[in-house]
Amino acid sequence: MTIKILTLFPEMFDALHHSITGKAIDTGKLSIECVDIRLFSTDKHRKCDDAPFGGGAGMVMCAQPIYDAIQSIDPNHEYHRIYLSPKGSVLTTQKAKTLAACSNKLLLLCGRYEGVDQRVLDLCIDEEISIGDYVLTGGELAAMVLVDSVSRFCSGVLGNAESAEDESFSNGLLEYPHYTRPFEFKGLQVPEVLVQGHHKKVDDWRREEAEKITQLRRSDLLTR
Repeated sequence: MTIKILTLFPEMFDALHHSITGKAIDTGKLSIECVDIRLFSTDKHRKCDDAPFGGGAGMVMCAQPIYDAIQSIDPNHEYHRIYLSPKGSVLTTQKAKTLAACSNKLLLLCGRYEGVDQRVLDLCIDEEISIGDYVLTGGELAAMVLVDSVSRFCSGVLGNAESAEDESFSNGLLEYPHYTRPFEFKGLQVPEVLVQGHHKKVDDWRREEAEKITQLRRSDLLTR
C-alpha cells in the first residue's frame, strides 16, 4: 500500500518508522510519503492560513496550497483522498479493513487551526473520516491512527494474519483476556481451561469472556 500525507508538520510522522509500521516500510509492504503543504504556498512567507470570512475565532487553512499540492502529487486522481475531520464518518475496524482491501493508494489531508477552506474539500476530497467524537489540534495524530489501523489489514504487515481477525471489534465484541507465563503471578493464576489443551473449550471460554466484557463495558455493541 502507498500512502501520501499532506501536512504542515511532516516531522510528526517519524513515529510511523518504528514498530510494525516501521518494519512494513523497511520491507516494502508499506510506502509512506509526507508532503509539506507549505512548499506549495504562493505567499512569499509560505503562509497557508488566513482569517475566516464572516468572522470568528481562529484561522482557516487556505485552499490554494492544498489544491496545488494534491494536483502535484495526484494529478490523475489515482489515490483515494481522505480528509481527517471531526465531521467525518467514524473510523471502525470494518472501515479500516475496507480501505485496505479496496484502496491500494491513499492520500490523507491533515487539517489545522479551525479547519480547511470548504472549496478544496469539494474539489479534491473523496471522503472525511473521524477517529472519534473529540477535537484534536490537528489531523496528524488522526492520520497516524488511520495508517496504523489500515496497514494491519495489508498482506504481510502482521507476522500472523490471524492477529487482525482475532481482536476487539473484529467480530463485534471486545477482545477476551490474555495470559502468558508464569502460570501464577502475585497469587493470581491463569484460568485452567487455557492450559488443558482442549481447543474447543478454549474457544468457548474466549467467546464467553468476550461477551461478558462487551456486556460490561460496551453493551451498545451487543445492541448493534
